[in-house]
Amino acid sequence: MAQIVGGGSPVNDAERRVIAHLRDNAPDDWLLLHNIEVPRGDDTFEVDVIILTGHSLCVIDVKGTRGRIEVAGTRWFPLRREAFGSPVTKLRGNGRALKGLLTQERRELDRVYVDSLVVLTGADAELVDPAGRDSRHVTDLAGLIGTLSDVSRVRRGHTTDTAPYGTAIIEALNGSVRRSTAPPRFGSWEVEEQLGGDNRVTEYRAINATVPGSETVLLRVYRADPLAEEEPRAAERRLITNAYQALTRIPPHPCVVRARDFFAIDDESRFVLVLDDVHGQALHLHLTAPPSSPSTLSTSARLDVVEDMLLGLAHVHANNVIHRALSPACVLVTEEGRAMLTGFDYAKPGPRAHTVANELPNILDTHYAAPECQAMPERMTAASDVYAAGVIAFQLLTGKLPPITPDAEPASGEAPVEVMDLLRRMRDHATGKRPGAAEALAELRRARRPRPPEPVMPIVSPRSTSPQVPSPEGLRPQDSPPQDRVPEVPEVPEVPEVPEVPGAAGVATSDRDRTDSGGTDGGVVNGGRPEDRGPGHHPREARLPAPARHEEEPDEGLPAQEPLLDRLRTRFRRIIGKQP
Repeated sequence: MAQIVGGGSPVNDAERRVIAHLRDNAPDDWLLLHNIEVPRGDDTFEVDVIILTGHSLCVIDVKGTRGRIEVAGTRWFPLRREAFGSPVTKLRGNGRALKGLLTQERRELDRVYVDSLVVLTGADAELVDPAGRDSRHVTDLAGLIGTLSDVSRVRRGHTTDTAPYGTAIIEALNGSVRRSTAPPRFGSWEVEEQLGGDNRVTEYRAINATVPGSETVLLRVYRADPLAEEEPRAAERRLITNAYQALTRIPPHPCVVRARDFFAIDDESRFVLVLDDVHGQALHLHLTAPPSSPSTLSTSARLDVVEDMLLGLAHVHANNVIHRALSPACVLVTEEGRAMLTGFDYAKPGPRAHTVANELPNILDTHYAAPECQAMPERMTAASDVYAAGVIAFQLLTGKLPPITPDAEPASGEAPVEVMDLLRRMRDHATGKRPGAAEALAELRRARRPRPPEPVMPIVSPRSTSPQVPSPEGLRPQDSPPQDRVPEVPEVPEVPEVPEVPGAAGVATSDRDRTDSGGTDGGVVNGGRPEDRGPGHHPREARLPAPARHEEEPDEGLPAQEPLLDRLRTRFRRIIGKQP
């Protein structure tokens, strides 16, 4: 059982679990401090846990992030959450600062190795780090004790026995660090979790302290030097405020992340940008997800993402803002499948006297930078944003980055040909040939719109004025009737004139006779004459059999299926008295 020698109150359950795990499972000679603040010049940084083992002093950062987490460069991409700066990068910087503080207090502590470790407490947390950049400094709760006990982590030139330095380390820490008495708070926003960051910005998830149970927000806390001279301080402030200035120029839109607030703390050593906490994940995860992963999108869903991306970009451009750093890390896909644009730190919010483009080479992903901007990022325009969107869309639909020459790209087997042609033009090396974001959006929607069925052209016989409409199955050439022949029609015997018979006018007044003479039943009369049906009516429809009658209601005096001609002959014979 490790000895807890001091500390403040844990901020969340993840920190409580790690502290309790070390207390209950670590060797008895390990010493533990938790939730402390370490000064660094005029600044301080927070440390979740510091533990002194038998061979090193380790700084621990606790992360409650769940699920799969992909590492790409200096960013972490968790499932269902926005990407954030690698906590390993920031933690290693804090470890170096702590080592400098110890050495300043006691010179002999230079031989003690200060390690850094991020602990993932989520039961299903999985770090995917293809480059192996961060994985050495990350473990889960089950592997924490084993990792801390690994003497091979101590770098050459440092002691592997901290026993002679234990007292000096505790005294140096007690003289320098102070207990953190409450969770960090910025204005009315109280931190729930520190996500990550770098030397310039730290990202937090927070809630409104005055409204318990309120929804979470994302805080981007920018560090500034309040003691710097006026010119560099002004340049630093311009860079810090850039994202907020850009977002305030853009009216609210469902495809663009919303900025809620922006403020500085009293001495202007911190500037806080408050953003919506989007319940989604960076598009980067969908580009790298294996086919069986829940992150895999259908072709239709991928086209939805491309459409939303263009919709947001068209809205941004319509308000005279250029993104300038568009990449899959700046496109969030929500749980509902909507896409949102974020990452406006280096955007250009309209004409102005200053620029932050000189910072772009430090963060720009060259895969998504237009050819004209590769060496000169200051030349970025709305057309370069369209180029980046074309690369992202191509990668999303095909699973790979496009070739350098747009004309050399292979065809996609799933996306419509019109869509792939649009993406090719969006990535044209000539900026003037690229469509605008709004134009590209309109073309994408037209390409996705279902096509109406092709009209069926009627087949007209040269000797007939009535066109013949092919059956739904279509007519094969060999099945078509010869165009120079008229179909044979059976000869109908002439019916002699009916002489006027007294009382005959009343014969056709019964229901039966009204049916036969133009009522609602059988034969040609059922639908009128063929020539009365309109020019598109096929003649053979007139020869369709009449609807079958119910078996309990047969025709009186005639068979149920008696031909029409026979029935007419029978009526005529009855009228002239030649048939009983």
